[in-house]
Amino acid sequence: MRRARHGGVKRGERFVRRFAGVLSVTAVLGLIATLALAPLSRPDATSPAFAAAADSPHNGDAQRVEVASDVAAPAVSHESYTAATGPQTLVAGGTNHDWAKLVLVLGEFPVTDQNVVVITQWMREENGPDNWWNRNNPLNNGNGSGGGSGLGSYATLQVGAEYAADSLRRLSFYDAIEAGLDAGAPAATTAAAIWQSPWATSHYGNGAHWSTSPVPVVEAPESAW
Repeated sequence: MRRARHGGVKRGERFVRRFAGVLSVTAVLGLIATLALAPLSRPDATSPAFAAAADSPHNGDAQRVEVASDVAAPAVSHESYTAATGPQTLVAGGTNHDWAKLVLVLGEFPVTDQNVVVITQWMREENGPDNWWNRNNPLNNGNGSGGGSGLGSYATLQVGAEYAADSLRRLSFYDAIEAGLDAGAPAATTAAAIWQSPWATSHYGNGAHWSTSPVPVVEAPESAW
């Protein structure tokens, strides 16, 4: 009898423990369900943010913009801009290509690739590329240099550039050259105007003595500037 009673007690204890475990799980699941179904708290109607939203003229309304059918879309502008190169920047560069650009800048000509090409070619025909700064007069310009037949000299290369630009702009003998540079014409077009002008009595053999090969970049001594 004792043995049977002892077994019954154990079975009763096991039942109680299982029932308690089921109740615990059920309670946790019920708490989670309650939290999931609980409504979100509404904003305080007395708060400034709530009042500002309520007073907005667009509260609850979708905004719409209407454009008249006869209004054309504006044209898109595709303007291009070229950064201006100052004389001091070119002087600091110190090369024959910089001097050619300096003449263009001082003469208010467009600094285009073709304009730089034709002026550096012109410089090569006058003094050669390796000594282009000779007498600080790369184009052998007689204007303001104090020497006939373009054999005069200038105090600096910058002064020489100023006089070269002045000759091209001011003297009517060189109007065709001026027009070619103003238009940024192909180098060959402006070169032909140079041959036909009285700049050189030889007229460069009407182009026969004019090389169109690329002119190497050569730096002048700092003292020349």
